[in-house]
Amino acid sequence: MAMRQTPLTCSGHTRPVVDLAFSGITPYGYFLISACKDGKPMLRQGDTGDWIGTFLGHKGAVWGATLNKDATKAATAAADFTAKVWDAVSGDELMTLAHKHIVKTVDFTQDSNYLLTGGQDKLLRIYDLNKPEAEPKEISGHTSGIKKALWCSEDKQILSADDKTVRLWDHATMTEVKSLNFNMSVSSMEYIPEGEILVITYGRSIAFHSAVSLDPIKSFEAPATINSASLHPEKEFLVAGGEDFKLYKYDYNSGEELESYKGHFGPIHCVRFSPDGELYASGSEDGTLRLWQTVVGKTYGLWKCVLPEEDSGELAKPKIGFPETTEEELEEIASENSDSIYSSTPEVKA
Repeated sequence: MAMRQTPLTCSGHTRPVVDLAFSGITPYGYFLISACKDGKPMLRQGDTGDWIGTFLGHKGAVWGATLNKDATKAATAAADFTAKVWDAVSGDELMTLAHKHIVKTVDFTQDSNYLLTGGQDKLLRIYDLNKPEAEPKEISGHTSGIKKALWCSEDKQILSADDKTVRLWDHATMTEVKSLNFNMSVSSMEYIPEGEILVITYGRSIAFHSAVSLDPIKSFEAPATINSASLHPEKEFLVAGGEDFKLYKYDYNSGEELESYKGHFGPIHCVRFSPDGELYASGSEDGTLRLWQTVVGKTYGLWKCVLPEEDSGELAKPKIGFPETTEEELEEIASENSDSIYSSTPEVKA
């Protein structure tokens, strides 16, 4: 019997979701942060999508968001010309890093001591988070606004992408090592530490390069314009989403399309695998995040596999769970999100 993919829908945002990131696996599970044009990045339990909290303080669209490895700190990049660092446990704002233009991307070093930022002013900045009053180191060389910037090679190098160029930088010398030029706009970039693989999307192409040398490994063509792609931690599959509202799953070795799903009601802006590879998350123009099973039918998180004789053949039907929330907290959340066209309260549903 064929099993149907049943995604979990995470509501709460009121504008398009443009970026998302998972933490590493911690003693408390793993976590998911989402960046949205509503200016209110949200933190969720990664395996269930249950809402934990909203980081309040930005005065413009939030374009980038990330968590450090152990999910104790969060960082956000916004259109209010700032990047902010947050205590991801308490939700408190730790520092505001002023920029001269819109900030698009943020990334922590592995030890969480430094933050890399990039944005419309074409400069990469490295902030020492133990000395927030100190001026950041700056790296120039990009000729258009920076879309993504990531630490790589154990923080010894930096990868960054602007409109049609991906550049590799040496952290110690702050100089460019190599660059890749594309004939169309680069829409996303993901770095896989295990194997030093760089995933780049542009047009309908999903390309894989060595993160050390930028040499090409392989590339796939999708049926539609792709905005984001993610490689499974075990490098068995990749998922991609874009302008046709669909998510595509491919065999990484052969390039064969294994599955495609339509669940969002707008273009997909971002997609990422969880650190354990059991699910992948997608964020869309429709204002929602959705969680999808890598192996449909497996009991995991809110999905429970029910044998046919037990429940009329329904498999992997999500059981709905919510975080413990008081009535007062629910009323406060509802008032904060009263202008939402999707949901008055962050929730997870089938």
